[in-house]
Amino acid sequence: MHLGIIMECEYRTGRTQDEAFDEAFALADLVERGGLDGAWIAERHFASIGRALDPAGGGIPSFASAPLILASALAARTSRIRLGIAVSVLPLAHPVRLAEEVATLDQISKGRLDFGVGRSGFQAAYNGYAVPYGESRERFQECLDILLLAWSQDAFSYHGQYYSFDDVCVIPKPRQHPHPPLRIAATTTDTFPMVGAMGYPIFIGLRGADVPQNLEFLAAYRTAWKQAGHDGDGDVLLRIPVYVADTAERAIDEPMASTMHSYKRLAERFAASATIAGAATSEDRDQRAGRLTAAGYDELLRNRLAYGTPETVVAKLRQLRDDLGVSGFIIEPNVGGGVPREQVFRSVELFCNEVAPHLR
Repeated sequence: MHLGIIMECEYRTGRTQDEAFDEAFALADLVERGGLDGAWIAERHFASIGRALDPAGGGIPSFASAPLILASALAARTSRIRLGIAVSVLPLAHPVRLAEEVATLDQISKGRLDFGVGRSGFQAAYNGYAVPYGESRERFQECLDILLLAWSQDAFSYHGQYYSFDDVCVIPKPRQHPHPPLRIAATTTDTFPMVGAMGYPIFIGLRGADVPQNLEFLAAYRTAWKQAGHDGDGDVLLRIPVYVADTAERAIDEPMASTMHSYKRLAERFAASATIAGAATSEDRDQRAGRLTAAGYDELLRNRLAYGTPETVVAKLRQLRDDLGVSGFIIEPNVGGGVPREQVFRSVELFCNEVAPHLR
């Protein structure tokens, strides 16, 4: 079972970006020492002016706009853990440049790279890159097709709607053959059967969908997987907020304000993004916004969070493992980015020492 951590690389009010980088590197060091399997770096772009000046008023900014560079730095200071990208937003990338950089990182890390890809469910990053969000699905597929050609062939040609190349040879090739393990983020109703038919492992999460909804999505993913003739039952990693403390009271109280603020912001983003998505996706996002707006902390604790003492968290994750049939967990240690560093690190230490050994 894979046990990893997601690094969204937030920086808090009153702390500098320099301190935020130092904290991220220290967290990766803790993961390496603590025996977890991987550190996954998010890709997040831009902060509104108001949010940058007053993070508490809008959300916690992140400096994870260049995850491949961050992963290269982590590769140089670690030797054991796998380094994951969760996820590279393919429609915003130039596919040939991305193929070169991913292959280089795989060589630098000596084959420790896992490459997660997705489209991102929100428009803000697309606005900053001047890419129409309505093109995201087609751009994603073209970029993915080109990456696979660039890594697997000495030279390739490609002619699509957005990209056209003739006789291009990408150097270096990845250390892992034919390429680093790929995993696709699945968040929308139509994505699950599509990725299942393609035969790719997936990420799922408990932000936009709760456990009962994910059960439905995974049934569609696995049905499409089998109908396409792929071996096995698919492969699923669950990204889940985890907070561990010595007492149940501290585990619930310490992350509460940051968690509730994060889910409130998420509900607002779903509602705002519904207006620019397609009809089916818009309806889905409206429903997600409504559920999150109505959800109180108790409901989040039941269906979207694993907060508690080590014993409680072990039991919760075992239940999710059995119910959802996942092959591992990627924990979110600081939902909303507002939990103090000392508390976050204590939670991760408890997870490494008192939770992870019982999930192997």
